[in-house]
Order: sequence, then C-alpha cells, then structure tokens
Amino acid sequence: MRLLHDRVLALAALLVAAALGISVLGPWIAPYDPLTQSIAARLQGPGALHWLGTDQLGRDILARIFFGTRATLIDCVLAVGFALGVGGAIGIAAAFLGGWFERIAMRIMDVIFAFPVMLLAIGIIAMLGPRDASATVAIAIIYTPIFARLLRGPALVICETEYVKAARAIGASPQAILFRHVVPNLASVILVQTSLLLSSAILVEASLSFLGLGAQPPAPSLGLMLAEGRNFLMLSPWSAVFAGIAILLLAFGFNLLGDALRDRLDPRLART
Repeated sequence: MRLLHDRVLALAALLVAAALGISVLGPWIAPYDPLTQSIAARLQGPGALHWLGTDQLGRDILARIFFGTRATLIDCVLAVGFALGVGGAIGIAAAFLGGWFERIAMRIMDVIFAFPVMLLAIGIIAMLGPRDASATVAIAIIYTPIFARLLRGPALVICETEYVKAARAIGASPQAILFRHVVPNLASVILVQTSLLLSSAILVEASLSFLGLGAQPPAPSLGLMLAEGRNFLMLSPWSAVFAGIAILLLAFGFNLLGDALRDRLDPRLART
C-alpha cells in the first residue's frame, strides 16, 4: 500500500508541477500570442503550425490554454489563499478564545455557508460586475467559512491537550501558544484541505467563466474557451475538447495531491 501511495503522490506532484510550470513559463513557451486573430486560419484542426488547432477567430488553442491555465491558477490561488488566511484565523481564534467570540463568529460563518455555492457566487458577481477579479472575490468569500469550520474542530482538540494546558499554566502568552503549539500542529490539515479546495475552486472558476461571469473576451480563460467552443462542436470541436481536458487535468491534479497527502499525513491511514 505504501508503494501505491508513493506512485499516486508522484503522479499528483507531476500534474501539479506541470500546471505550475505552464503558469510560470507560459508567456515564454507559448507558440503564439493568445489574442492574435487570423481569419484565414480559423477552425483548423491540430497540425504542424498549430499543434492543438485554432478557434473560431483563428487564435492558437495551445497558446490560449497556456495563458488560460496561468489565469485560472492565479485567480484560484489568490482566492483560496485569502479564504485560508481569513477563515483559518477565524476558526482557530474561535477554538482558542471560545465564549461569545466563538458563538458570533461561527454563526456568521454558518450563515454564509448555508447559501448554495454558485448562487452566492452569482450574487456577489452581480454586485461587483462580471470580470475575473469578481470571480476571485466570490470564490474567496465562498471558501472562507469552509476553512473556518474545517480548522475549528482540530484546533479545539489541540487546545485541550496537556501541552497547551501546561503552556497556559506557566504563563505563556496567547500568541506564543497559538504560533508555537496550535498552528504548527494544524499544518497537515491546512496542507491537505488547501489542495482539495484548490481543485474545487478551479471547477467553480471555470463554471463562472463558462457562464460569462468570470474573465471576459478576448481574455484567454479555460471556462470561456469551453463556452465559445461549444457553438462549433460539429465543425471543429478542438477548442472545447482541449479546454475541457485542461480543466480536468488541473482539478484532477490538485484533488489527487490532496488525497495522496491525506493518506501520507494521516497516521491512521499510514498504518494500512
């Protein structure tokens, strides 16, 4: 079982590394400008000049996938990072402080968490206007209560451990207890859940772009490419097919990484 877990972790790391490499090196390795149009080359299939073909405006699909992957990852990493910072701080503080702060903070998180994901995202974007920054803000707000609830439970357990009680007994400051004892012991939970929620955020961002609520034309976006390509499925399905595969591999890579890390970092699963 350990060998199987190692192979899964290696595959997940490879997929995530490839996505990150494309995001960083995309502007230098893309064969064409993703915005350059060529009506004479529109709706071409994969070939020597355009490895993945062209879309309805003659733009190179491979270049647009490179830049679309970069944009998706930047938006999702910013959104999940903000949600982790705010939601995680609220959850840990609620567990550590307790009392009225815990009751008020977690009830606010419960109210936000009660809204359906896409409905809340659409409502937020309706107020901010459809663009990629609005999608990032919407995803961040959606995932803030998720991180708060996920980290509050383990933090409650850690705050009741003997070493935390001993640190309080000897007069350690709350800041020292939090950053020396509580937060470090939540590292594995944070790492696994961040990876899993990044996978989910990629799908949400692609869905919002598909609905026209994220990145706007002519910006390269995987969800937008999928939406534009569906109108030409019978003539040239390449834009929709390759954009869909890119979304699948992105989400699959981070989801697989989260599962593999959970298997390796959870001591109960490590013994199997």
